[in-house]
Amino acid sequence: ESLRELMESAWSDIRDRTTWSPDAFTSRVYEEQMSGKPRMSGARAALQYFHVPDDEEDHRLLEYAERKQAMVVRLIEAGDFMAYPDALRFIIAVKDAGLRVAAASSSKNAELFLRKIRLDSFAEQHGISSATLRPGLTLLEYFDADVSGRDFAHGKPDPEMFLTAARELAVDPEAAIVMEDAPAGVQAAKAGAMGAIGIARKDDAELLAAAGADIVVKTLDEVDVAALSKGGLAIRPASG
Repeated sequence: ESLRELMESAWSDIRDRTTWSPDAFTSRVYEEQMSGKPRMSGARAALQYFHVPDDEEDHRLLEYAERKQAMVVRLIEAGDFMAYPDALRFIIAVKDAGLRVAAASSSKNAELFLRKIRLDSFAEQHGISSATLRPGLTLLEYFDADVSGRDFAHGKPDPEMFLTAARELAVDPEAAIVMEDAPAGVQAAKAGAMGAIGIARKDDAELLAAAGADIVVKTLDEVDVAALSKGGLAIRPASG
């Protein structure tokens, strides 16, 4: 939406010089070009994909990144976002299994987002009981480490962020497992010699598998947590 606003207003004079159209910026384009990348890298990738002309001192890049960031913050502050229930169930199950977990997102907005999610309220609404939960607990507080939004020298698909998370968890990279819904994130996990679970939420299973995911699931409910706690990667048998 932020790119559309620019193309239909401030950038209308260059629109015909680009390959952008209202229907061209699909979820698949987002996944392939932007998802999982740091803010500026993702913004640059989108502008390059649509052949938006470069300008001196990257004014267009900065304008787009700032417009996009402001929109995201407004949505988070208003609570206008969805936390995937399967992801919340999964992290509770993983913590119940005694595993340590870290948040590792390229997004500078991750802390704000994670702080907005109340795990105690979610558990109560879904009939989940766990000794790891307490009143007022946010998702941010639930993690044993958080490396999200840091200014790493290299973004995904470089493994620096995930290697840092493993180090802060005191876990060997070879024993760490990364959950990712972006091909660049899967590539980063594998580059760091870690296991990778691809979450195909946008009909992109083939992209995640091609990036090197060890297993690909549609939701984290499919992951066998018992196997995970023993260092394995497996999909739970279908019930019924």
